[in-house]
Amino acid sequence: MLARNGRRIGAALLLAIIAYLAAGLVGGSLPSNPDWRQPTSGIPIFLEDNGIHTDLVLPKRAGNIDLSDLAPAGDLRDPRFARHGWLAIGWGETAFFLDTPTWADLRPSTLLFAAVGSNRTLLHIEHIAEPQDDPATGVRRVVLRPQEYARLVAFVRMSLKPGGRAYPGNDRHDAFYEAQGRYDLMNTCNAWTGRALRQAGVRVGRWTPFPVTVMGWF
Repeated sequence: MLARNGRRIGAALLLAIIAYLAAGLVGGSLPSNPDWRQPTSGIPIFLEDNGIHTDLVLPKRAGNIDLSDLAPAGDLRDPRFARHGWLAIGWGETAFFLDTPTWADLRPSTLLFAAVGSNRTLLHIEHIAEPQDDPATGVRRVVLRPQEYARLVAFVRMSLKPGGRAYPGNDRHDAFYEAQGRYDLMNTCNAWTGRALRQAGVRVGRWTPFPVTVMGWF
């Protein structure tokens, strides 16, 4: 009896995982802002994908927008990294970010907690040099019109929790900041990236829970 119930539970979990994966791929294949096309000139940004998580990479200064206040030099372990001209920005669950400095530190309990859902979220901001467009390494260059870039930056700023706490980064060039929003299977780090691009007016999937559902559009 117990073995039969265990098999049923296992089968139900497998079906749920398959259904989630299928729904995510379908949602990621349906375009929002379908008429959008990259302009021939404008403000370049980058998208980075490490296979699990996607980041927006934005210039600190472009047009009339200055992002140097997002992660002040004093928040870094080594303030010299603030000389770099670009910020890599990602959103995610607090325990996942703070307790997983490397993938070797990832624990099943951390994944389970994030999947169930958490109201504790962070923005991870890194000071980096300008990336190189290279799909083989998960880096894509995207050009935005000034008004699109302004909407993207507004979304990023709105993601920060007003008066929120800053946390030391996992390296010398990064820091974490309390953010707004609930993390769960429907609202993942990659869904946040996709939502930022949609708000900017960029063509991307309607729901982007996985890296491929973001990066596949560029």
